[in-house]
Amino acid sequence: MRTVCDTNVIVSGMLFGGHSRTILTAIAQGRVEAYTSPALLHELREVLQRRKFRLTSEQVDAVMELIRESFTCVAPGATLSVIADDPDDDRVLEAALASRARATVSGDSHLLALGAWRSVAIHSPAGFVTAHLE
Repeated sequence: MRTVCDTNVIVSGMLFGGHSRTILTAIAQGRVEAYTSPALLHELREVLQRRKFRLTSEQVDAVMELIRESFTCVAPGATLSVIADDPDDDRVLEAALASRARATVSGDSHLLALGAWRSVAIHSPAGFVTAHLE
């Protein structure tokens, strides 16, 4: 299944585990086709560099390399304005549109409130694991 993971899912899976780690493991095993975009990769790097995570630049680089190896990067051809309260969340939908994803995974309340967008299901990490990995 073609899927786009929001930055919060990748960070949570890499650093904390739980359902987000289960999803990242399924991606690494090739059980889920994962897609990202240059904007989402940029956001991921910025988030990982935050002081609160206490990651070295080498650790950030290693995570970024793992994501580049496991995710297919697509270049969105459209700029969307779907989520007025948090326009950065539109980057996830842009990647989903460009990759023809059937699902996105996010812990973000703005995206989750949509439930679905066009033909793309929007899942929490727990919801995705229940629906697609169990």
